[in-house]
This record gives sequence, structure tokens and C-alpha cells, in this order.
Amino acid sequence: MKLNNLKPAAGYKKNRKRVGRGTGSGRGYTSGRGANGQNSRAGGEVRPTFEGGQTPLFRRLPKRGFNNKFKKEFNEVNVYQLNRFSDDDTVTPEILLEQGIIDGIAKNGVKILGKGEVNIALDVKAHAFTASARKKIEAAGGKSEVI
Repeated sequence: MKLNNLKPAAGYKKNRKRVGRGTGSGRGYTSGRGANGQNSRAGGEVRPTFEGGQTPLFRRLPKRGFNNKFKKEFNEVNVYQLNRFSDDDTVTPEILLEQGIIDGIAKNGVKILGKGEVNIALDVKAHAFTASARKKIEAAGGKSEVI
């Protein structure tokens, strides 16, 4: 064992430095804050975006886009993803969640989209369908029901 291999014991927590306890302590007088200026004063902190009085970056850049607060958010599932089920199964958002096809049920639910083909007759229950998805499900002998 050598001195350069020594480590503190597990769970050891070093006490924080005590400041303002006289010049002999090494952290007296200005208490490690430097001589003058805003940060040497009590309560003298600046917000994270402060750039010394210069116009901050977030104000120099142009604002773009629009956020529609009325936008409907769906989990989207294509009809080809429904081929993993067997004939005459009932497919609901909860079953899609169990199968891992969707990660979670979004604010406005699940929408079935028409990409791909479905080869089996299914009873599909979802919050919304596209016209092509509804047509493909019913052409395969299944039913599409809005919940």
C-alpha cells in the first residue's frame, strides 16, 4: 500500500469549506467571491441566459412557426401492422399497447392509417380511421368501429 493509492472510506462526505472566518483561514475577507462586482454581493446572481447586458441569443433569433393548441394527437397504426393478429380477433387500443405496436395511448387516442394491406378479417376498434384504412379492413372481411 502506498500513499498515492489511498482512497476515502465508502460513504465518506467531506465538509464544505467554511468561509468568512478571518484572514488566517485562507477564505476570509472576501470569502472566496473576488473583490467587487455583482457576484460578490449578497443575492448577486444572474439568470442563466444573461449575457452581460448584450441582447440575449433567444431575443436575437427570429421566432418561427406556430403551435396549434387545438391540434389532435393520435397514435398512428398502419393496417399492415394489424397482420400479426389472427382471424376474427378484436383489436382495441389496449391490445395494441400490450403487443408493443404503440408506446402509449395519446391524448386523442389511436388512428388507423391506410398504408399497406391487411389480409385477415379483424374487428378493429379505434378512435379514428382514414377512409382508405376503413375500406381495406372491410374489404378483408373485417369491421371498423369508432370508439
